[in-house]
Amino acid sequence: MNFKDVLEGRRSIRRYSDRPVGRDMIVSLLGAAETAPSAGNLRAREYYVVTSPQLRLALSAAAFGQEHVATAPVVVVVCADPVKSGRRYGDRGQLYSIQDADAATVCLILAACNRGLGSCWTGAFDDTIVRDLLDLPGRLVPTAIVSIGWPDEKPTPPPGRDMTEAVHWIEG
Repeated sequence: MNFKDVLEGRRSIRRYSDRPVGRDMIVSLLGAAETAPSAGNLRAREYYVVTSPQLRLALSAAAFGQEHVATAPVVVVVCADPVKSGRRYGDRGQLYSIQDADAATVCLILAACNRGLGSCWTGAFDDTIVRDLLDLPGRLVPTAIVSIGWPDEKPTPPPGRDMTEAVHWIEG
């Protein structure tokens, strides 16, 4: 797939087939995530790959009942590491680590689309429950729960918007 097709074809997939996603494929997607930009190249982010049906169900509950988290064969919880980033950037490291994690999440979902997989970036979840379920170290902040699997739906593209609403030119 060419890059433009990936950008225009990516959709949030919430229904997945029963077809498993191989470990090698997930490792490849995580490799793509790691190509994301990172403040100071610190890569202040970590990934928790969840294939356990029981744990995916619990993460679904933590995500306020979003079923695709439970039904996807793979869930990746992306976490920021503000402590790591903060050692170099002080208070601003909190923001940079979240940017690092979010940039990696974008690369992850685009790589999934490129490989024919579907994904959905979930940001609505109870941080405390996710931390407890995954036994996260206190320094990590979960930023995204990404469901991944072979799509069992083909959502239509969302309506576009007039970019003049969002783009502001400041010229000298």
